[in-house]
Amino acid sequence: ISREMLKSNRMSGDLPLNINIKEPRWDQGTFMGRAQHFFMVTDPRNVLMSSEVLEDARVTVENYRLGIMKPGLTEDQLWRAKYIYDSAFHPDTGEKMLLIGRMSAQVPMNMTITGCMLTFYRTTPAVVFWQWVNQSFNAIVNYTNRSGDAPITVNQLGAAYVSATTGAVITALGLKALTKVSIIGRFVPFAAVAAANCINIPFMRQRELKCGIPVTDAEGKRLGESSTAAQQAIVQVVVSRIGMAVPAMAIPPVIMNALEKKAFMKRFPVLNAPVQVGLVGLCLVFATPLCCALFPQKSSMKVSSLEPELQERIRQNNPHITTVYFNKGL
Repeated sequence: ISREMLKSNRMSGDLPLNINIKEPRWDQGTFMGRAQHFFMVTDPRNVLMSSEVLEDARVTVENYRLGIMKPGLTEDQLWRAKYIYDSAFHPDTGEKMLLIGRMSAQVPMNMTITGCMLTFYRTTPAVVFWQWVNQSFNAIVNYTNRSGDAPITVNQLGAAYVSATTGAVITALGLKALTKVSIIGRFVPFAAVAAANCINIPFMRQRELKCGIPVTDAEGKRLGESSTAAQQAIVQVVVSRIGMAVPAMAIPPVIMNALEKKAFMKRFPVLNAPVQVGLVGLCLVFATPLCCALFPQKSSMKVSSLEPELQERIRQNNPHITTVYFNKGL
């Protein structure tokens, strides 16, 4: 973009065309900056956006990148459009994501599923059913928020789904059989979810581990695909997901254990599930963005840590590059 064009835009009161909306609005080098970014990305209200609003945001963002701007567009409106766009479209493929797989659906979906897992933990059929529901949802989320643009086959999806669901159910039932104390029994769903995350995410993203994910320079130029980067990305996502589950699955059981002894809850046991779901939702509103912010979305690693053949290729073509970047997924 020429200096004359930028100067002309400023003089006419139009927005300059040099705002970098490929990157988040806040500094991603700090935890607080990442937290502000993810509070926007995971805002549950984004789930309610109509197709027309999403399409308008997509057009605004893509046109701005091409140097085309709506008359009267302000910087705040541009950033709002960028975050609406980011909440619904995949960063690597540009495809509209499945509604319940979007990060903005995490709080309402997880509060319902987790609340029910924590409420209906006493019988084996209930444990099996809610672990199955949870892993079905996780499979959709992990597929929707995978890193890279490589397709995944139906067989790979099926294998990942069956492995994660089986792992979660076996863990939950095994721990339930070993647990006789009421308060400890309430933590069985968390242990099962943590174990399942360690299975579900790597399986759902196994293609990335085999074929690698795109790595770029600081400007976004693609340098190749790296399985080592995929391993780092998946470990970070597993840690974040388990971290998200900790407050939502550890705090409500303690509160509910105390509440259920009160006369009021004994008189109205029907309130058990709604109160549990509400407590989980309160925890998730904060835990989801804060745990997403544990690691930068645009993750990085030293060229010297990549596979030898990719190191060699980068050093031959771009000898000045010492660090590569990649989308870790969510």
